[in-house]
Amino acid sequence: MIINKKTMITKRKNPFLTYYYPNSLLADQFQTIQTNLNFLMSEKMTQTIMVTSPEEGDGKSTLLANIAVAIAQQKKKVLLIDSNLRAPALHEFFYTSNTHGLTDVLSGRMTLSEVVHHTEIWRLDLLSSGAIPKNPVELLGSKIMKELLVKVKESYDVIILDSSALIKLPDTKLLASLCDGVLLVVKNGRTKLQSASEAKKMLEFAKARLLGVVLNQ
Repeated sequence: MIINKKTMITKRKNPFLTYYYPNSLLADQFQTIQTNLNFLMSEKMTQTIMVTSPEEGDGKSTLLANIAVAIAQQKKKVLLIDSNLRAPALHEFFYTSNTHGLTDVLSGRMTLSEVVHHTEIWRLDLLSSGAIPKNPVELLGSKIMKELLVKVKESYDVIILDSSALIKLPDTKLLASLCDGVLLVVKNGRTKLQSASEAKKMLEFAKARLLGVVLNQ
């Protein structure tokens, strides 16, 4: 089943301030993050960026989606990968199907070209999670996942991965070690200092490169 066609973004479900309100103060903040990331990517040869948070509910998915839009608006080809195989959300942002996706590619049932969505936003593609598997750790830590991240670098300037929360789940630590860099999202008034510190230590243990921390809200 080939579903690599343009998908529709609807205002009733979209979080894309950078797309619909490019002159707003919040859109400007996302542009600032994009500018900083662009500097880091050029200096450290960074293409694959995983975005995570210490715990669920910190707003990382909304934030990374807007960052991806901001990067695409700078005439770079971007691939969003929903590697949160426990509670995927990116397909809802783009109001598109999640029947097939990353899990199908990792399981060898389908190819990347068969499941990637070309979104309405020029230069921004989406690889949704696909059906939630019973073995997310095994899939994300597999040789095929590593090979996929290498392969997509040939077609995209930037690859941004959404992930599960870092604390309590082993999935994200494995994935972090496969990416060129990690962006940690913490939420003002919600994320505890202890949780943020623990998340940082976990990334260090996984030998992941922490690009920076974003304070949300």
